[in-house]
Amino acid sequence: MAPTTYAGPSAGLPDQTALHTGRAVFTEAYAVIPRGVMRDIVTSAMPHWKSTRAWVIARPMTGFSETFSQYIVEVAPGGGSDKPEPNAQAEGVLFVVDGELALNLDGQPHRLTAGGYAFLPPGARWTLHNTAAAPARFHWVRKRYEVVEGIEVPSAFVANEQDVAIRWMPDTRDTWGTTRFVEPDDVRHDMHVNIVTLEPGAVIPFEETHVMEHGLYVLEGKAVYRLNRDWVEVEAGDFMWLRAFCPQSCYAGPNRFRYLLYKDVNRHAKLGL
Repeated sequence: MAPTTYAGPSAGLPDQTALHTGRAVFTEAYAVIPRGVMRDIVTSAMPHWKSTRAWVIARPMTGFSETFSQYIVEVAPGGGSDKPEPNAQAEGVLFVVDGELALNLDGQPHRLTAGGYAFLPPGARWTLHNTAAAPARFHWVRKRYEVVEGIEVPSAFVANEQDVAIRWMPDTRDTWGTTRFVEPDDVRHDMHVNIVTLEPGAVIPFEETHVMEHGLYVLEGKAVYRLNRDWVEVEAGDFMWLRAFCPQSCYAGPNRFRYLLYKDVNRHAKLGL
């Protein structure tokens, strides 16, 4: 696989002379949180985390995300947590974009570097610390796991995207593909967190309109993305939320375009409240 980079928040503050006009938008069908608005003053501390701050870019709330939360977490050297997850029913995915982290998962130590991926089932025993000399950043996607009678809860695992081959879509000449960490037909899993790659000039050639809710964080490159009725320019470091059935398609820009993709899968639609 070609060398890759992973975007992160801008931090800091714009100059007082900067224009307020930007690309941030919140609609009934989608939201765009550009990298330029992910500044220091919108970070949050988290209970039982030391020397850590988080940009909360999605959380369940009326009119927004219904199924998941997503954080960009920055851990300073010496920081981390022995009690990271407060909800025993939550599953999670960690995806490292910068630095190095020491993960202890069910008693087994793991070293996560850029591209590192960990799936954490509900009830997993894990700790996470930055034992290196530089800050580390990672995405943390959290979802309440939907138990199904007769289907076992999936096991924890650790991987790195550099070791997982891209699966190219048919008839695209290897220009649009997905790095999948979980098999799509494995119904133990009720969410997928994958990486989508579009080579320069590649397209999603139809308006996908489906039941899955999406969170898309642009890791690399830029594109013009169709969101409901609008064509929106997005670039590395931007986040998009798409509600269920929001039409979407994409034209990739002049360089490789890649994003981290969340979607809820493999469960019946809920009926009633």
